Amino acid sequence: MKLIPYVFTLLFLLTSNLISAQEEVSITGIVMDKDVNQPLEYATIAFFSKKENRIVTGGITGEDGKFDIKVPRGTYDISVEYISYGTKTIPNRTLVQNTDLGVLGIAIDAQALGEVSIIAERTSVEIKLDKKIYTVGQDLTVRGGTVSDVLDNIPSVSVDVEGNVALRGNENVTILINGKPSGLVGLNSTDALRQLPAESIERVEVITSPSARYDAEGTAGILNIILRRSKLQGLNGAVTANAGYPATAGLSGNINYRTGDFNFFNTTGYTYRESPGNSFTDTQFFNIKRDENGNVIEDRPDTFLNEVSESNRESNSISTNLGVEWYINNTASLTTALVYRNSNSDNNSTNFSREYDFNKNLTSVSERFDPQVRDDKTVQYSVNFNKQFNDDSQHKLTFDFQYETSDEDNKSLISQDGATIERVQTLQNQDKILLQADYVHPLGNNSQFELGYRGNFNEMDTDYSLEYYEDDNFELDTNVSNNLIYRDYINAVYTQFGSKINNKFSYLLGLRMESARITIDQQTTSDLQKKDYADLFPTVNLGYELDENQSLQLGYNRRIRRPYSRFINPFPSRSSPTSVFQGNPDIDPSYSNKVDLGFIKKINKFTLNSSIYYERATDVFNFISEATGDFYIRDINFTINENDPNFNDVTSQYESVIPVIRRTPINLATNDRFGFEFTLSYRASKDWNVNGNFNLYQSKTEGIYKEVDYGAENLSWFFRLNNKYTLPGNVDWQTRIFYMGPSEDAQNKREGMFSTDMAFSKDVFDDRASIAFNVSDLFNTRKRAMESFTPDYNSASEYQWRPRSYNVSFTYRFNQQKKQQRNMERGNGGDGGDFDFEG
Repeated sequence: MKLIPYVFTLLFLLTSNLISAQEEVSITGIVMDKDVNQPLEYATIAFFSKKENRIVTGGITGEDGKFDIKVPRGTYDISVEYISYGTKTIPNRTLVQNTDLGVLGIAIDAQALGEVSIIAERTSVEIKLDKKIYTVGQDLTVRGGTVSDVLDNIPSVSVDVEGNVALRGNENVTILINGKPSGLVGLNSTDALRQLPAESIERVEVITSPSARYDAEGTAGILNIILRRSKLQGLNGAVTANAGYPATAGLSGNINYRTGDFNFFNTTGYTYRESPGNSFTDTQFFNIKRDENGNVIEDRPDTFLNEVSESNRESNSISTNLGVEWYINNTASLTTALVYRNSNSDNNSTNFSREYDFNKNLTSVSERFDPQVRDDKTVQYSVNFNKQFNDDSQHKLTFDFQYETSDEDNKSLISQDGATIERVQTLQNQDKILLQADYVHPLGNNSQFELGYRGNFNEMDTDYSLEYYEDDNFELDTNVSNNLIYRDYINAVYTQFGSKINNKFSYLLGLRMESARITIDQQTTSDLQKKDYADLFPTVNLGYELDENQSLQLGYNRRIRRPYSRFINPFPSRSSPTSVFQGNPDIDPSYSNKVDLGFIKKINKFTLNSSIYYERATDVFNFISEATGDFYIRDINFTINENDPNFNDVTSQYESVIPVIRRTPINLATNDRFGFEFTLSYRASKDWNVNGNFNLYQSKTEGIYKEVDYGAENLSWFFRLNNKYTLPGNVDWQTRIFYMGPSEDAQNKREGMFSTDMAFSKDVFDDRASIAFNVSDLFNTRKRAMESFTPDYNSASEYQWRPRSYNVSFTYRFNQQKKQQRNMERGNGGDGGDFDFEG
């Protein structure tokens, strides 16, 4: 692997000697709606060279519908496109001098059956059989923000206060970047998404009914994040700088340089962020001793614990995606890329504890300081080869190779009441290899056949150690310190066939076979376990257009959720002396079958996109909390088991004795999830548009574990409303309101959560730049409040990851318009080869 960086360096040096320039001419014109004789802003003009079998250059129209594009001399097919309009083509036009094409009139396409496009916030929402594509566009509330902020603004998606991403309320969602697992996400996707700049994203694909092309992992579905990248001739890009309070600063940019047969691209971002947070927990311990069957054999007096925590996080992160695309000839291209991400953070957390006896008398007060330091580095190399056949861009063969290595070190030196008591260290290293090949073959004008292979080979080494500070030395706790090497090797093959019948009915049928080998190598105990799974995953996606303004989609797919290393590791890891997480090596994968029925309706200025879905999962993962039988004596930083013969003698000497609670995953029987969602968009005028998203879902879990019924039934919902209005002086004003309804399971009850974001933006320097100001969590209400009820304790808690924040950003664009053209950038790093059903 050490040769890979030199290979990339050699490719860049070779390409620098092959760049050549061509004499250009100026092509002008104006694009009009020929029915109402109005200019069309952001229409796309593309110049296709048959000689080179590719789009050479292109551009978009301004507010007056006019364009002025520099084009190398030659003969082209010129195409004019606009969302929801028919394409106008000028074939075989020879351009050797400055030319005015005059007025180019286009009309709304009543036969646009394969996808429905919606104009909203000067961006597009494309609806396809297996996914919805949301272009980030001018979402002011995420300017200067992160990828996590962007996802929290996408319909069907929600992000809780801890950064966990959910799709339709289900957190088992797979996150891809440019159609593949990415080093930009790293080992901890939650933290990584909070560090990547929002400006690096072009669009997000929400895939609730994935076709056979995609991995079967992720019962909720897939979120595919597409990074910005242009294929226009010359140099173009944008730079964004931002600053805010609590202390935040960032600088990000994307740049493309296209010349001759080479296209260089780069997206880079740096962020610094401070995130003060707080939480409190009130817990009542029942102090009940049970036998192996759960029967009470001793009932001691209840005790109470009040904990208040304050955290002060500081993080620095830099990430870059650097690559070059080489057009080898008219039908083949080779793309190489390097992704690098390096972040470090300090999380200084202080926990204030007060303990009370049965009569609520204060028995102990303590302060615990946990300064956690984390370093995270990821490097990823990738190579993509694309071969087209017979000058047909849809008939093609692609190969992908990707290698990624990640290191994450977490270290803490913990003190209590001013004295050092323990040292905790977690060292993780992960190596991942991806091999993929896809072949797409059109059959006639309306059908398409596809087959492919994907291999994912991952290895993660986790070394966890806990040391107690005694007699001026650190002593290793062998009960929890351990080294686990986890491997998963997954080989998959798939095939799918799609067709369109009578320009009304479209279908895409697929079958995927995945074979997985999981290896759990617990080196601390020399325990080696292997698990093999081989499964078939069928997919069905259907579409029918009722008329030009309404259509139906129906999707079915089978998915899997595999346990990862932390879920399996039998050694406990601690978040505090009284709270541990312990994996379950016997946990099995969970399988789900899901049906999704969607309906799209356009009525004048309204567009309704709704769906009803049902999912049934078996062997679902459920996290339960239970007493371990251990008790922590805070006065002497010592843990003793209740079965120890000296338990009563030791604990009677101290007042601060707290039960240790374990949280662990188990397989329960079934989970039935039924839901309904709709997104309603209303564009009242050019200056005002509104869109809202509502998702209502009911979850019912049934299962018994150790004679305890963990079944639960829960009805929850969330609602998001975006309102954007252009004020006098062309100042854009956007407001977002979000509410997550209450929810509960067998042991936890969560209250509803409300938040509001507001932003203002103004274009300057003839629309070449923009300045924006936004306030996140305007009323400071984004908090998680929860109650937990178990046989061993009850607790109430509240947690706030970050308080209300302010941010100002400045974006400058060079050699590009305010909105990059949509169609010129389609396919840049996406899943490629999708059956678009455009006939």
